[in-house]
Amino acid sequence: MRFWRSIRLAFHALVTNKSRAVLTMLGVIIGVAAVMMMLSVGTGAQLAVTDQIQSLGSNILLVIPGQMSSGGVSLAGTQSKLTVEDAQSLTQIRGIKAVIPSSGRISQVVAGDKNTSTNVIGTTPDYETTLNSPIQLGSFFTQTEVDHWERVAVLGSLVAEKLFDGTNPVGQTIEVITQDPRTQETTRGVLRVIGVAAPKGASGFLNWDDRILIPITTGQKLLFGNKNLGSISVESTDVDLMPDIAAEVDSLLRLRHNIVDGKEADFTIFSQQDILGTLSVVLGYFTILLAGIAGISLLVGGIGIMNIMLVSVTERTREIGLRKAIGALRRDIILQFLIEAIVLSTTGGLIGIVLGYIGSVAIANLAGWPPVISLSAVGLGFIFSVAVGVFFGFYPAQRAASLNPIQALRYE
Repeated sequence: MRFWRSIRLAFHALVTNKSRAVLTMLGVIIGVAAVMMMLSVGTGAQLAVTDQIQSLGSNILLVIPGQMSSGGVSLAGTQSKLTVEDAQSLTQIRGIKAVIPSSGRISQVVAGDKNTSTNVIGTTPDYETTLNSPIQLGSFFTQTEVDHWERVAVLGSLVAEKLFDGTNPVGQTIEVITQDPRTQETTRGVLRVIGVAAPKGASGFLNWDDRILIPITTGQKLLFGNKNLGSISVESTDVDLMPDIAAEVDSLLRLRHNIVDGKEADFTIFSQQDILGTLSVVLGYFTILLAGIAGISLLVGGIGIMNIMLVSVTERTREIGLRKAIGALRRDIILQFLIEAIVLSTTGGLIGIVLGYIGSVAIANLAGWPPVISLSAVGLGFIFSVAVGVFFGFYPAQRAASLNPIQALRYE
């Protein structure tokens, strides 16, 4: 009976001071909503990146220039030494279905009175099937066009939309303006659009539709002015052969680059699982960091609850003294003030969960990935809000229960 009476008294006190109660809950509302949104953003980004990488297939090896350190961080200043000849030499390895060299550069692209900055990638015809880049309009370039340095281009769907406003760009021309990062020399080239890639969407900060694909010879000899590659993609005929193929690729490239065994190579070989594992770890830490930053808001909200509860104890000193004088026990006083704090934090937590859900859906829609609202995030937000009420409400409740009834009745 005493318990329910304490609950009624607690709710009465909060309703009496509605404005103060709402302002007190605001810190918890913001904290819980922020924690939910940050967890949702981190998880959504991780799933989006994972889906995009897995869409390339589990039988792909990626060779990139530069040696990775033990911590997974690329050494600064590593210059690419991978060449088209390196890529061609890998085709002799048993079990390899296709080898796709790629060399790209961020360039300014102009079509009529419109322009955009995008990644222009020089590659080979196998890119279309091996790296899952089907054509929506027109066609992909052929090996003949690669051999003859043809000035042709396949646009990503986003680039086509930016430059041609939804009209069919096939047969139209674009001007690609590139700049050598070392010499700052500018190169211009006019290319004919022969195709538009089907939309693939974005994964995190990478948008697969914001790119232009051109023959690798055209890129290296006419636009980029270098023979080095940004990456080599290797497709295996069988997933089970991946470890053996990776070992043979490593051995062959070491031989070609005159790197003796035991010396660090000037390239790194990744499988899809390696990439997924690395990205999962990085994005996992990123999610924890975001949630930790958001958790600070929750901590500030708890401090606000404690502060207001202490003020409430001071304002109601005579009330507390009167209750104790007519027989209220210490535990009754503690229970009343503790319930007030828990009601404030829990109500704020529930409102924060609703706002966090709305915010998570809005962010996911803007980012272009499905909203990810896990029950663990909702449960974590609710548990944290209750814990904040108990933790930060206990001291004010103890202080109220410790008041001397005679001195409290004399308090002005």
